[in-house]
Amino acid sequence: MGKKYIGYAGTYTRENSEGIYSFVLDTEAGKISKAEVAAKVGSPTYLTISADNQYLYAVAQEDKMGGVHAYQINNETGVLQMINGQLTEGAPPCHINVRNNAVVTGNYHKGTIGLNAVNEQGGIEPITTIKHDGSGPHERQEKPHVHYAGHTPDGKYVVVADLGTDELVTYQIKDNELNRVQTLRVKPGSGPRHIAFHPNGKTAYLMTELSSEVMVLDYDSEQGCFTEKQTISALPEDFTETNDASAIHISSDGKFVYTGNRGHNSIALFSVDDSSNELTFIEHTATGGKWPRDFVLDPSEQFIVASNQHSGNLVLFARDGETGKLTKLDSEVQVPEVVCVKFRSN
Repeated sequence: MGKKYIGYAGTYTRENSEGIYSFVLDTEAGKISKAEVAAKVGSPTYLTISADNQYLYAVAQEDKMGGVHAYQINNETGVLQMINGQLTEGAPPCHINVRNNAVVTGNYHKGTIGLNAVNEQGGIEPITTIKHDGSGPHERQEKPHVHYAGHTPDGKYVVVADLGTDELVTYQIKDNELNRVQTLRVKPGSGPRHIAFHPNGKTAYLMTELSSEVMVLDYDSEQGCFTEKQTISALPEDFTETNDASAIHISSDGKFVYTGNRGHNSIALFSVDDSSNELTFIEHTATGGKWPRDFVLDPSEQFIVASNQHSGNLVLFARDGETGKLTKLDSEVQVPEVVCVKFRSN
């Protein structure tokens, strides 16, 4: 028996987009449909949904102000009702993550990490912001560019990927402050972008945007530190054009890792070794559009929805749970300037 899931897509609003879009995945029919505006807001490029599925938090921009909006999700319709917004002068964040009552943001342009509290109404209240220092050898690494800020699975730390400084930094939240615990310096010029944790909580997979590689890391929850154990390319050996690697996600059984390639316009599939958790490349699947900024496994994990920013389309793929392989289906919807895509977990 199939089920219908409501998904949300974050976008840039530089051209035709109006904000956050919702859509419906029908798992029985194998179709996505009903792409419509769920909330009008400036450039909500990244979204995160609370564990209880009641609230959605989005990056937001208004004129020369940037920050975060909080929304209540209607359980029946999926409609978003704005609770509050917190904007400050300058560029908006590029990444946002929520766990319990803490919302963290990463700001690419400012090189900052923001910590916000969730109030009783589900709204957000800013607590503190810290700024990184440093640079790297690549032309895009002239200063810090925080591209990811999220909570570790054990909830003990906030982990931050800085594309500009080639660092993965671990922070601890204590007394409403972000205290630096550990710093992993990765290959110069690689540009760490996003990280995904294995369900065992002991291994992490770091996607590098500039070198288009996946770094397999051991995670020590006691020390809050990471150790490199493998690096593997997400691109074909003979691909010589420009590519900016994008998203990385892992199946909930821990058997398969997927990464996005903007330029090669593909999703790379890797199998995870049962004992070492290291990766073996399996295949590339074309995303059916240009510049796949993100993708998401649906709650049943029988499907993946890819978001192609430059072609403005969400494309549906069937996913084989045994092999991890993807098959493009004849189903897509138009979402202008689409960046990020998320599902409610039920």
